[in-house]
Amino acid sequence: MAIRRKSALTVADARVELGGNLVLDGVDLSAATGEAVAIMGDNGVGKSTLLRGLAGLQRLDSGEIDVLGGGPPRDDAAFWGDVVLVADEPGWYPGLTVEEHLGLVQAVYGETRMTAADALATFDLRARADVAPLNLSTGQRQRLSLAMALLRPSRLLLLDEPERGLDAGFRPRLGEILRGYTAAGGTVVMATHDQGLAESAGARLVRLSEGRAVAR
Repeated sequence: MAIRRKSALTVADARVELGGNLVLDGVDLSAATGEAVAIMGDNGVGKSTLLRGLAGLQRLDSGEIDVLGGGPPRDDAAFWGDVVLVADEPGWYPGLTVEEHLGLVQAVYGETRMTAADALATFDLRARADVAPLNLSTGQRQRLSLAMALLRPSRLLLLDEPERGLDAGFRPRLGEILRGYTAAGGTVVMATHDQGLAESAGARLVRLSEGRAVAR
């Protein structure tokens, strides 16, 4: 008999209109604790808008979202203590190196999922540890963004095109890292164009078409 996992995220009839265009048209979505879900679809179908809605950065015109059993997303310390969003490139601290950015995350959160040194190794950044982020390649900065997100403790990881800029060789490794996150009880929801990454992460595929979820 299959074990029923606790729901980490539910979306019911989400609708969003932007500039007179209906971007999300009654989307339903769910993700269980310890599950990875990959939202796929063509550009412009609402993947990023949906992800921003899950983080509370995009208001719904109608519909409901429940995150981790606490109701709608909210902008407070408790919510962001459990939820991590990797979307646009973060603002880097001037004068701090790659290693110092990771060390800052470790210092702020104390009990982290890995050490800064482990994160450097896991995300293949040891050779660039003493470099400022703005002197990295696009793919290296993306790996640093992901390293900072996976370093800190969380229960829900929201990723908007995490494959952006990554070398093809690192993408399967990212899939393994995300499998480790869900195996430890975390939940991943990512918008992606890379089905190979989704499969390597063990993700359930959800396709959006014209603002609606058409496959789960």
